[in-house]
Amino acid sequence: MSETTRHKVYDLEERTLEFAGAVRSFVKGLPRTVANIEDARQLIKASGSVGANYIEANNALGKKDFLMRIRICRNEAKESSYWLRLVSVGDDPSLESAQAALTQEAIELTSIFGAILRKSEQARV
Repeated sequence: MSETTRHKVYDLEERTLEFAGAVRSFVKGLPRTVANIEDARQLIKASGSVGANYIEANNALGKKDFLMRIRICRNEAKESSYWLRLVSVGDDPSLESAQAALTQEAIELTSIFGAILRKSEQARV
């Protein structure tokens, strides 16, 4: 692996870690409703799973395993976006802003993993 490739891997690992951390900080400020508690639990799981599966993809045993893990990353990022849209921030403008930024990051991560998947699948053909 070249130095540039290693750096890119680290950046995406770090980016997914920061996303999961930011989600956890965001959740701490949410209003404590029954729905938010359950939805936040799902959001925390999905956001952490993005990075965990990316790490697994980088340690994949083969191309098929790599592609499966990247699909999971894409799906978990998409699921994170869903849960972010579902939680209620009440009337708190700072939570609304954080929700929008995190939703945008989830969308971007979904796109990144989708692009990795497409390029990897094209390389197989």
